Amino acid sequence: MDKVVASPKQAVADIPDGATVAVAGFSVGHRFASSLLIALRDKGTKNLTLVCNSLGGPGEIRGQILAENKQVKKLIAAFSVRPGLNTASEAQINAGEMEVELVPQGTLVERCRAGGSGIPAFYTPTSVGTLLTEGKEIREFNGEKYVLETGIQVDYALLRGYRADRAGNVQFRGGSLNFNPAFAKAAKVAIVEVDEIVEVGGIPPELINLPGIFVSRVVTSTVPMDTEALRRTPRRAPDTARTYNGKPALTRAGIGKRAAGLVKEGTYVNLGTGIPTQVSNYLEGRDVTLHAENGVLGYGKMVSGDNIDLDVYNASGQFVELKPGASFFDSVTSFEMARGGKIDTVILGAYEVDQYANVANWSTSDKIRGGIGGAMDLISGAKQLVIVMEHCDSKGRSKLKKKCTYPLTGEGCVDYVVTDLALLHFVDGRFVLEEVAPGFTPEEVIALADMEIVPAKNVGVMA
Repeated sequence: MDKVVASPKQAVADIPDGATVAVAGFSVGHRFASSLLIALRDKGTKNLTLVCNSLGGPGEIRGQILAENKQVKKLIAAFSVRPGLNTASEAQINAGEMEVELVPQGTLVERCRAGGSGIPAFYTPTSVGTLLTEGKEIREFNGEKYVLETGIQVDYALLRGYRADRAGNVQFRGGSLNFNPAFAKAAKVAIVEVDEIVEVGGIPPELINLPGIFVSRVVTSTVPMDTEALRRTPRRAPDTARTYNGKPALTRAGIGKRAAGLVKEGTYVNLGTGIPTQVSNYLEGRDVTLHAENGVLGYGKMVSGDNIDLDVYNASGQFVELKPGASFFDSVTSFEMARGGKIDTVILGAYEVDQYANVANWSTSDKIRGGIGGAMDLISGAKQLVIVMEHCDSKGRSKLKKKCTYPLTGEGCVDYVVTDLALLHFVDGRFVLEEVAPGFTPEEVIALADMEIVPAKNVGVMA
């Protein structure tokens, strides 16, 4: 049984107009099916429905190149629009030329896993209390609410592996399994692009991550990636502090450092994108195991230069070190850990938190578009939720609200908020101010928030 095809062009030759195509990949560009995506773009297939994590940024060899070529009619994804990126897909969404179905990341892979397993639907706690449940069945089990989600099956899946044999058995490397196995199982035809194809038996059985029964075609990658450019750490703006009342607050690194102090020994912790990633730099020597949605358990601080392994990265696409005892797995397993309550602490960024412990972090409009990522799945199973963010936005408006004005990510779920001015703890139905930034008084900090805040008996100073 030989599943090798001669070229990416041949591999996608039968994808027809109107097909549903799943595109795997997570954050780091060298593990997307670049050759297959370019071949599909050049083929010009129209009216595609794409299933993916996100389309990526302008010019990136991801699903975005198909949108730029106006080949996509519908997007099913965890990210439809990213702040600060002006993309062809966003313009088409705004013009009503591209339909969007926004799906939480863990729900997306679980829907594909279910579809590929012959399971038509399932109930999940993810997204309960949010806009995403509109029109969906809600049921209670053991006193908790769950939403009914349907399985996803696709016509084709474009995947990226490390190596494969001629029978279609595929090995992935490091944290690059992500969506690949779930998307392959959901597909009628799964096509895998790899660095190397070996003879049958050339991959030890214990290193095969995707058995050939799920794979229809394999092809060698023809698009070289500038891996040295990936290793070069981009220059970042200095970590400057915002000023309030003419005085500097904590920097983003300072917020991360204080949040790290809330993490208990002997726990599993997930860090969201943005400010939360700073936390990993302040856990050295601690008995804390970090979890990432793309499929890594047991990573450490961010690294650069020669210390980079291109297949070891966190959910933000930042290269990180591995700690002894680390493990890799796919996104289905990753979100089993999250929804199943195995993650002790989740640390996320947010647009807003309100006085009822609700949080909003995925959209700034009432339309179902934006970037949910894995936040809703993580919140649904977290034992402790810590939100990190600036006290006010760039226009000076408080992000601590009486009631969230943006669509909710989760209801009544926030335990702590760490801002550049304050440490707040939700206790007995209200937020208590436990610490303030150096140089600020409790009265100043409370005045800069819209929500009702009660000062602790002895308000401390944030370290």
